[in-house]
Amino acid sequence: MTGPEVLDIARDGILTLLKVASPLMVVGLVVGVAISLLQALTQIQEQTLSFVPKIILMFLTLILALPFMSDALAGYMARVAARIASGA
Repeated sequence: MTGPEVLDIARDGILTLLKVASPLMVVGLVVGVAISLLQALTQIQEQTLSFVPKIILMFLTLILALPFMSDALAGYMARVAARIASGA
């Protein structure tokens, strides 16, 4: 296996990682900013107020995005397996 082939597999892996992780990260970011804004506007500094909604919405996002995430990971594994089978 040559250097460019290794870089191609690594690049594909990083892009797959970004595709799989981005739905959860975006939801966590949006909910975190919304809760922080709510806390700043109302002067409520309860610690659980920031964690509970974020956890609930991230679990819901995980349930909704799981088919997309598994397809992305299966596609990556198929591409890696095809490279291994072709001997390249």
